[in-house]
Amino acid sequence: MIDLELPLKKRSRLYRFFEIVPGALSYGMIAVLIILSIVSPFVAAIYLLLLILTLFIKSIGIAFHTIRGHGYLVKAQRVDWHRRLEDLEDPIDSYEKLSHQQSSGFGYKAHQENLRLIAADADNYPKPSQLYQMVFIAAYNEDYDVIQPTIESVRDTTYNNKQIILCLAYEERGGKQIEKTAQRLKEEYNDTFKTFQIIKHPADLPDELVGKGPNITYAAQVMETWCDQQEIEYKNVMITTLDSDNRPHPTYFDYVAYEYIVQPDRKHLSYQPIALYFGNIWDAPAPMRVIATGNSFWTIISSMRPHTLRNFAAHSQPMDALSEMGYWSKRSIVEDGHQYWRSYFYFGGNYSVIPIHVPIYQDAVMANTLKQTLIAQFKQLRRWGYGVSDIPYVATRLFTRRRNVPFFEGFARFVRLVDGHVTLATMAVLVTFGGWVPLLLNPEASRNIAAHALPEVISVIQRVATVGLFITILLMLKMLPPRPARYKRRRTIGMVLQWLLMPITSICYSALASFNAQTHLMLGKYLDKFDVTDKATLASRERAKTSK
Repeated sequence: MIDLELPLKKRSRLYRFFEIVPGALSYGMIAVLIILSIVSPFVAAIYLLLLILTLFIKSIGIAFHTIRGHGYLVKAQRVDWHRRLEDLEDPIDSYEKLSHQQSSGFGYKAHQENLRLIAADADNYPKPSQLYQMVFIAAYNEDYDVIQPTIESVRDTTYNNKQIILCLAYEERGGKQIEKTAQRLKEEYNDTFKTFQIIKHPADLPDELVGKGPNITYAAQVMETWCDQQEIEYKNVMITTLDSDNRPHPTYFDYVAYEYIVQPDRKHLSYQPIALYFGNIWDAPAPMRVIATGNSFWTIISSMRPHTLRNFAAHSQPMDALSEMGYWSKRSIVEDGHQYWRSYFYFGGNYSVIPIHVPIYQDAVMANTLKQTLIAQFKQLRRWGYGVSDIPYVATRLFTRRRNVPFFEGFARFVRLVDGHVTLATMAVLVTFGGWVPLLLNPEASRNIAAHALPEVISVIQRVATVGLFITILLMLKMLPPRPARYKRRRTIGMVLQWLLMPITSICYSALASFNAQTHLMLGKYLDKFDVTDKATLASRERAKTSK
């Protein structure tokens, strides 16, 4: 059987080499600019301009995908996915009824074609009535008023609750309070779903890091026994992982079930919704709102580029595939993104991610105090940036004679992986400060036309690039949930003015968090503990103030 696991302790020399590569590239890009500025300001100017022009070209594509992705998001949310799923129950009859109807709805022609194909080969497609949605809500020590709305949102979806298997997977190390919360929720929702299981993940099991992956893997293995007892086939179970503050769109499970059924090679696919960090967007501090909105649009853009789409945060995958590969990694603090590579190599390259164009709402980072919030945000972005640890994992499986995936396809994905992490760490710093480096480090640069004009050229490019920012602001205002009554209209003005903080958040959070993660990996000081992001609510903030 193929070895899917990350090393826990000793690494091979090749593995250590590729752990050093991303950090070396990121620091190297900064160092090259400094060295060239001293040696040849003209070459330094050309080097920086090439980098910025590359970023500028990418930004044009980003603006295009942002507009297009928003359109898909709006259209997909209008679709009656429950009705379309019901059509698959009797595809022959449904196709006869719909084959002559005309509609311009989102994916309607594809729906007709799906019915035609399934009607011609119905035995190879499961029926909606056979399919279960198993939902894992991962919790550590979150309050009742964080987890309960998530369960409510699952209950209120259009999917049949009696085909939903809900599991609250919580940590023993979370303490007595989460134990009480789990028991309370069990009592309240015990009869709502097919079953509501609460599963406690024991502390300090061998061969595990402290993280979400071991928790949900342990819970999934417990649920295997339950499925066996109920005589439910794993291939008829779709598993979705949620954090404790996730709220799926009402049609999410119907949409996922529909896509799962119509895919002939369904076992080798996973399903990625759009993560929108708008759950508490009106309450979060301004810097966190900027970061949350940027992350939301990143997931929208990713949904329009299926060849680059990866598992991120909440996602769905069939149970038979997960069971075969041992579920999620118990050795990674970024089990969601790592799951893509785990699946890709397990299935020998025959693995893809299908975009689901409806959201799962999540919360922006918010702790009980501003200081705690600022720290928690950095730790969250550093954890995401530690996805850079996938680079040696991929490289050592790609650059070997024992490779089990097509080389050029795998190499293209590897290059995109490296580029994404290095770009995230370096480009904000280079664009913001790079134009002044030749002038500050080399007195001769003031007499070099290219170097002297570099700050002005960069300024012009930045002004043109603000068009993309305006697009983001306009779409954000359209997507925001209604302003709570407790806030006055000036709060909306603040939602626009907050974007003045973008240069600060880009450097102090996105870039520095990425550099921090890459430095840890490069020096062998591995991040082996999942820093749980604080999930405060207005109620918990008030309780914290009262307790003080």
